[in-house]
Parts: sequence; structure tokens; C-alpha cells
Amino acid sequence: MKDILSRKYTSSMLQTLVRYSKIIEIVGEIVRVQLPQNTHQKEMAPRFNDLAVVERSDGNLSLAQVINLQEDAVTLQVFRGTKGVSTNSSVRFLGHPLEATYSNNILGRVFRGTGEPIDGGPELSQDPKVPIGGPSVNPTQRVLASKMIRTDVPMIDVFNCLVESQKIPIFSVAGEPFNPFLARIGIQADADIVVFGGLGLIFDDYYFFRKTFEDAGVFSRTVMFVNLASDPIVERLLIPDMALAVAEHFAVEEGKRVLVLLTDMTAFADALKEVSIAMDRVPANRGYPGDLYSQLARRYEKACDYARGGSVTILSVTTMPGDDVTHPVPDNTGYITEGQFYLHDGVIDPFGSLSRLKQNVIGKVTREDHSQIMNAMIRFYSGARNAEQKQAMAFELSDYDRKLLKFGKLFQERFMDINVSIPLEEALDLAWKTLAECFDAQELLMKQSLINKYYPK
Repeated sequence: MKDILSRKYTSSMLQTLVRYSKIIEIVGEIVRVQLPQNTHQKEMAPRFNDLAVVERSDGNLSLAQVINLQEDAVTLQVFRGTKGVSTNSSVRFLGHPLEATYSNNILGRVFRGTGEPIDGGPELSQDPKVPIGGPSVNPTQRVLASKMIRTDVPMIDVFNCLVESQKIPIFSVAGEPFNPFLARIGIQADADIVVFGGLGLIFDDYYFFRKTFEDAGVFSRTVMFVNLASDPIVERLLIPDMALAVAEHFAVEEGKRVLVLLTDMTAFADALKEVSIAMDRVPANRGYPGDLYSQLARRYEKACDYARGGSVTILSVTTMPGDDVTHPVPDNTGYITEGQFYLHDGVIDPFGSLSRLKQNVIGKVTREDHSQIMNAMIRFYSGARNAEQKQAMAFELSDYDRKLLKFGKLFQERFMDINVSIPLEEALDLAWKTLAECFDAQELLMKQSLINKYYPK
């Protein structure tokens, strides 16, 4: 950070900016600077979200961001931490918010939360920059979500379609394979650009994502923004904004279909909580800040299908501490997003998962039998679960119960296993085959015209 800032902000440049040297408080990675009277009336007065450079007494520089404004003081979060910062340090406000590099040169690159590349590739200091954290898209610039994103995951494509411009989380718990599952969707989804945002990843997980994208040959259309568990926690708050700012410009400027992958948004919320506590804000539910809903919504509402351009689709991971869906993070997320994929015990649960936009595409941009197959398969699987309970309680099973048990086993093996990868049409054909192996045609309770056309003879 020192080398990058030293090159970007030379002594002559900093000398032109007003220097504030009265640091009155340092708490964690938060610094409060007292301002002279009437500073806010001046042309270069600090503004919310503006960047600042903190100069330590030894001459080293640190980048910071304005996160609170008071009548006579400004609160900053220092991205690389406050180690070495003292009351002898000084602050200069740069007069603009943090910016992300945006050009085709960022494809196949890896960046940290503050936007600097960390992959050892060439510098991008001369490439265009775009501000992060802007407002959500004006509704007049949106169109109704009506295009499917194929993932080749049958539990998504058949039963809960992912739709362009959708914002949807994967609800899961620690220890579940949500990272491999998210990576698979990233390499199999039919998107033009994949923007990955990793929040609080251990190095092994970061390396896994990068190697997976490289081995699959999709890294050239992927941009990665990564905050490791060992990185400063305040940089974690910037990852979604960086990823979404880049995604938005690819969609608007180049008409690309962009898929944004974020893991894990609970780590993002935990970072918000730590910063809020350091600022002595009154905590809300379980210590999280009272504006948790707004903070999450600001990011998720960036999902959009542009009337003149491409689209931004957001698929995130939200881990539920203790598998508690009433925890503030999944609870607030559920009010914002358009359903969820519920991943537990290594499978996508068809009863806990819901895509509220699937009706926009099922049977309209997919095959005519899609809706009937989806409903029939879930109906029979529900019956299979009931038959399993009867079997476990030693009740006598009917011939129909045995058919349901056979179907339930095949359904879990052929569809629920998250390692299964087949195109939608093949999955629909496999669904008809599975039904035919377990039930007679008259037991399906489906449209006769579809049975005549698709039921295996």
C-alpha cells in the first residue's frame, strides 16, 4: 500500500491539499479528526464516502474513507489498519470517493478490496476509473426479468430457475460445500462476464476459486475482488461495491450479461457490526447495526436487466449461524432477495428453496413440459418423504409406497446431488425416464397430451 500510494499521491500533489493534524481518537481501525470551525463551508470540505490519505509521523501513507460527519469532526476508517497511526499523524482529504478500475484489461485479474491488483500482473493505474457505491438503477431503466441463466444444475434449472437480473442467496451453514457449488455455477452459467467477490476467505478457499476458474478456461472472462481473512476487516466492506460497480459498467457500457458471485455476505455483515461497535453506535438485533437491512439492500438492489444494455445478476452465499434462519443476516436478506437456494447435507433442498422469478421463464422460454414435470417431481418426492417416515416407524407399506421409495432414491441420486451436471433438456428427459421407471402413466396425473408426447414407451 505504501508504494502504490507514494506513486499515486506525490508530495507535490499532497501539498496542494489542506492538512488536518488534530487526531482526537483512534479506536481499532477507526480514526476521528477534529476540523477547524466552518470547515464544512469550504470548497474542499470532506464529504461522506470521500477518500483521505493518512500520513504517519514516519512519512508512510495509508488510504482511508469518510464514514461519518459531525459538526466539528470527521470519522475515517483506515483500510490497512491504524498500526503506526498516532496523534502526530495528519490527514488530507482527496475530494472524491473510492474508484474501481474498469476496462477490458481487468478481465482475468485479481484485486483487493481497495482496488489494487494482487496477482502480480501489470499495473492498471492509467486505465479508466469508475466510482463505487452509487445509487440503484432508476426503475424506468429496467425491464421485467424474463431471461433464464442456464447453470446445468438440475435442482436450479428444473425446479428453481435462475433468471437474469435476479438477486438470490444460497442459505447454508459452516461446513457445507457452498464454495465448490458457487464455483461450479460460475464456470457453468451461460453469462458473458463473471465478477467474483470473496469476503473473509481463507487463502485455501481463494486459491480454490482461482484454480477452478483457470482450469475450466473461464478465467479470461472473470474478475476477482478478494478480501482474505488476514486482510483488514474494513476492506471487506468494499468488496461488494467494487464488484457491483464493475458489473454495472460492463452491463451498461458493453451490454454484457454479468453474473456476480459473492461469498460470504454474513462476513460482510459481521464487518459492519465491528465498525459500528467501534463508532459507539447503539446496536440493534444481536449487536448488528440498525441499518443492516439498508446496507444489504443497497448492494442487492444493483441487480438489474437494463432496457438499453445487458444485465446484472447477483448470486451470493449467506451462512446461517447455528442453522438459524431467524438470524438477522438471513432474516433481512430474505426480505430483500427473490427467494433462496437452501443448501444443507450436501444437497439443494427442494422444500427450502424458492425462486420467485421462475414463473417468468418456465414454459415460456423453456420446454412446454417444464412446469408439469417440475410440479410432478416435487409432488412425488414429497410422497417419498412421507413413505420414508412410515417405513422408519415400521408401518405396513403399500405397493404405491414402495414405488414412492424407489422414486425418492432415484430423485436424490439423479437430481439432488450438487455434483450432477446436465443441460436442462436432458434433465427434463431424465425426469420423464425416472417417472416411467417408478410409475404407470395413469398415476402421473399430468396432461395427457404431454404424457403422449414425452412418456417413454
